[in-house]
Amino acid sequence: MSWLDTLNTLGIQVNELGHCQVSETDSNTAVTLTPLTHLGLFDVIGPEAEKFLQGQLSCDVSRVSAGQSLLGSHCNIKGSMVSLSRLMPVENGFWLRTERPLLDTAMANLKKYMIFSKAESQDRSDEIVGLGFSGQQSSELLTAQGFSIPAEDGLMSAHLNGLLIRVPGDRFELWLPVEQATSLLTSLAAQVSLAGTNAWLLSEIRAGIPALHTETLESFIPQMTNLQVFDGVSFTKGCYTGQEVVTRLQHRGKLNRPMFRLAFSADHPPTPGSSINTPDRAGVGTVVSAAMSSAEGGELLAVILKTSFDDNQVQLMFEGNDQPLTRLDLPYTPDPELFERKTH
Repeated sequence: MSWLDTLNTLGIQVNELGHCQVSETDSNTAVTLTPLTHLGLFDVIGPEAEKFLQGQLSCDVSRVSAGQSLLGSHCNIKGSMVSLSRLMPVENGFWLRTERPLLDTAMANLKKYMIFSKAESQDRSDEIVGLGFSGQQSSELLTAQGFSIPAEDGLMSAHLNGLLIRVPGDRFELWLPVEQATSLLTSLAAQVSLAGTNAWLLSEIRAGIPALHTETLESFIPQMTNLQVFDGVSFTKGCYTGQEVVTRLQHRGKLNRPMFRLAFSADHPPTPGSSINTPDRAGVGTVVSAAMSSAEGGELLAVILKTSFDDNQVQLMFEGNDQPLTRLDLPYTPDPELFERKTH
């Protein structure tokens, strides 16, 4: 039985965007499980895999080799992100998971440079699939299945030929071969609340974790999406594509447009890339990601002009909706020095 057939059997439908929807949700369970069908996974394998990725991605890939899982962006020479992936170490290389619609583009951009390295890449999305766990008893449930629970965000453990990663928001990503994921999901279905993609996206937004979409390719420098908060940008490892622009902003520039969290009123979420406006000025911000929290509205992350966000007297609205957005807190505070003009 294929992965999609397994999901369908459990009442989970996957749409053309790769987002899954659940026909019935049991809200009485203490663990929510979401098939991560909106994400895909490819590998970079070979004797020079680490060296190659270290010269391409914004994060310190040597830390991934040492057993961590980090977010990392691939930038163009102007420092703008062309892909954003979570890296995981595997034998002889790495897994990179990214938004499924961007996977081919992410691979192609890396392969432009890969011909000069002893490394190769292939799409593993049909072989390796993801499950997202959230809820106060997720650790207990996973422990009962034989998993070793990572103690901190970004740490990981190996089991069942797969990888379990603790991610911000007291959640876990589990990446497994399809056969083992099918068996595990089927056995756990009665013990968990199955949830659709929207629930996972909402938890990502509440954790302040950025995502990159087709509509926002080459729109953001990493710090604009707060990627440095998650060690997704290294300022000490040396050169990588776009590094000069990224480092100049960190040490010599001023970040005018960081990423913020807001609530919206609407019956559907705005598309990534939608413009955020004020009554007097269009384009003060750009939607990064959005998800519904009820039938009447939801939450979003957006890169916004800091002066516009900080002024509570200024109404913010997304394109095509005249309902003011509500400013919300993030679960972290970016380094305030980023927002100060450097004098040296």
